[in-house]
Amino acid sequence: QVRLAESGGGLVQVGGSLKLSCAASGRTMNKYNVAWFRQAPGKEREFIAAINWSGSTTYTVDSVKDRFRISRDNAKNMVFLQLSSLKPEDTALYYCAATSDVVSMTQRAGAYDNWGQGTQVTVSS
Repeated sequence: QVRLAESGGGLVQVGGSLKLSCAASGRTMNKYNVAWFRQAPGKEREFIAAINWSGSTTYTVDSVKDRFRISRDNAKNMVFLQLSSLKPEDTALYYCAATSDVVSMTQRAGAYDNWGQGTQVTVSS
């Protein structure tokens, strides 16, 4: 199993930016597809973006694709989520998740068997 730890969250004003990091330990991250999810209070966990094991393929949901960008640095065993032009509705706990099933990328949370504890993003208006 790979262990994941998110960081980089915080309090930011509307229109601001944050770069979230997901650090892996225990296993080499280039054997995993990785995704970011978020969960706001009282709402279901929401898929945001995924990146394949090599970084050659990414997918970001339409609702944020113009503002969020997923990337990875396998040499550092890290995956990132750049958040820009933040809005109050982006306030949530952001999680990274990894799956060793690298055949295809999926938005389904149940397909990811390794999760971090999350990092809080709060956007103030």
